[in-house]
Amino acid sequence: MAQLSQRLMRLAPSATLVMSQKSSEMKAQGIDVINLSVGEPDFNTPDGIKESAKQAIDDNWSKYSPVPGYPALRQAIVEKLKRENGLSYSPSEILVSNGAKQAVCNTMLALVDDGDEVIIPAPYWVSYPQMAKLAGGTPVIVPTGFGQDFKMTAKQLEDAITPRTRLLVICSPSNPTGSVYTKEELRALADVVLSHDDLFVIADEIYEHINYTGSHESIAQFEGMKERTIIINGVSKAYAMTGWRIGYMAGPEWIVKGCNKLQGQYTSGACSVSQKAAEAAYTQSQLCVEEMRQAFERRRDLIVELARDIPGLEVNRPEGAFYLFPKCNSFYGKSYGGKTINNSTELALYLLEEAHVATVGGDAFGDPECFRMSYATSDDNIREALRRIRQALEQLE
Repeated sequence: MAQLSQRLMRLAPSATLVMSQKSSEMKAQGIDVINLSVGEPDFNTPDGIKESAKQAIDDNWSKYSPVPGYPALRQAIVEKLKRENGLSYSPSEILVSNGAKQAVCNTMLALVDDGDEVIIPAPYWVSYPQMAKLAGGTPVIVPTGFGQDFKMTAKQLEDAITPRTRLLVICSPSNPTGSVYTKEELRALADVVLSHDDLFVIADEIYEHINYTGSHESIAQFEGMKERTIIINGVSKAYAMTGWRIGYMAGPEWIVKGCNKLQGQYTSGACSVSQKAAEAAYTQSQLCVEEMRQAFERRRDLIVELARDIPGLEVNRPEGAFYLFPKCNSFYGKSYGGKTINNSTELALYLLEEAHVATVGGDAFGDPECFRMSYATSDDNIREALRRIRQALEQLE
């Protein structure tokens, strides 16, 4: 009997996309669903960026683009990294990809061999372990949890390292928790990394600009770490450009060259017009970024206040991104309408069916005690969603 490859059979579907699909199907049936499942800014791409894209079309930027990205965009990224992060790269150390997601996967495929271990703190973005498996590696999950603000300690990292460890994945600000590593916390992790040869770090910084701590810190800043770090970033979150599909990696030239070779064989260069739009995003006024950040911070304050008012939820105060990851295990074992809630995935389905609010269970993120809500939506939607969630949870007994 014909079947899919074992490589594909090892992968799990994206839980966030599954929940988003379910909510879309309910909406198509005329049900008023508030979707808090997808990590996507609800803002439109800023006008200046759109005008640059229109101009690029008129100027016939419609041919195949270079695999690593247009030189002007890579130079704009170099200047961004210097200006905002104090990091010095050359264009040859930059690779533009079809979204930051591809940049992460490129790095996994370039560095991980069969049996190599990839350390991933939990909660994690759903795709990290799946990408490690796709590369033939073994995800090593390090639980953090609510009590330590969902951040891995240096001791936890040291204890997880074995002779097969190849990569550490750090996401700050974090999806799904919104936690942000401090400079001191990153320095402690860097010290552990530097004490082990051939251990590299994927630093996923896609939420860099949605940060409420006052400044973004990169693990690449410490002496010796730039040679061990692959920074992943892009325009999707900061500039509300999710559909434009432009991300990048910045790292040691030998790794970037390897990823360029890989990308050249299975996607080639990213969309030409999207690249010109991304170039505009990095070179035009950054006022739009701050305006959106302020809106997300206001929404963060609103959703934290409302969620903390729901009996049974434990709520931390995220310092970045646009997610809330409350602890909900006090509801496990409770029932309503003949249905018993046994885990966070079932709780998320219950909230979708009863409250018509789409969230994502924490099981998918490696923390079965919590669930994720995205507050990348309007204040009114947040208020109504939390009202519905409260009402649905109060029905459980």
